Amino acid sequence: MTTYGLLVFEDAEELDFAGPWEVFAVSAMLRDAGDETMLIAEKAAPVRCAKGMRVVPDRTFGDHPDLDVLLVPGGRGARVTQPHNTSVTGWIAKTAERAGWVTSVCTGSVLLHAAGPARGRRVATHRSSEDELERRGDVTVVRDARWVVDGNLVTSQGVSAGIDMALWLVGRIHGRDHARAVRAYMQYEPAPPYMADIPE
Repeated sequence: MTTYGLLVFEDAEELDFAGPWEVFAVSAMLRDAGDETMLIAEKAAPVRCAKGMRVVPDRTFGDHPDLDVLLVPGGRGARVTQPHNTSVTGWIAKTAERAGWVTSVCTGSVLLHAAGPARGRRVATHRSSEDELERRGDVTVVRDARWVVDGNLVTSQGVSAGIDMALWLVGRIHGRDHARAVRAYMQYEPAPPYMADIPE
């Protein structure tokens, strides 16, 4: 049984947790082995995310099982408000000590740095926040990888990179063939309609 806990907070970027949620939930469904995927927040009240989506947490900081995987999303909340919320940073630090894997998407790595688990480690983050995170010190920002693995810490670049990271992680935990089955079920075959990074 694998237990996935995805942190949510005010101004969290929606796809940062919804993308990995889909990967983890499909994995659980295909495995049919009692895996759990849950949203965890400081309080039980609905959380308003960065683009206005409201989500209701499944569990709170004081009411969840031990986690095999902890995921921290990014967004304005991860960069601006939550790094100063000692309830959140304290919970991340304590939970990360017991989790098998500690992960982040986008600027979730900024929050992991504030909480401690990303300090002294190699990390990825959203390209617009790479310099800011580097200035915080005691961290090596990797700028040319969709996700970065440093021991049991796995951090990914912005938004959609979290899906790639989650698929890699599911493959690491449950095998590549299983991860391929998850990807096939999701019909995840990225083919961007506009190649924005390629000059005309």
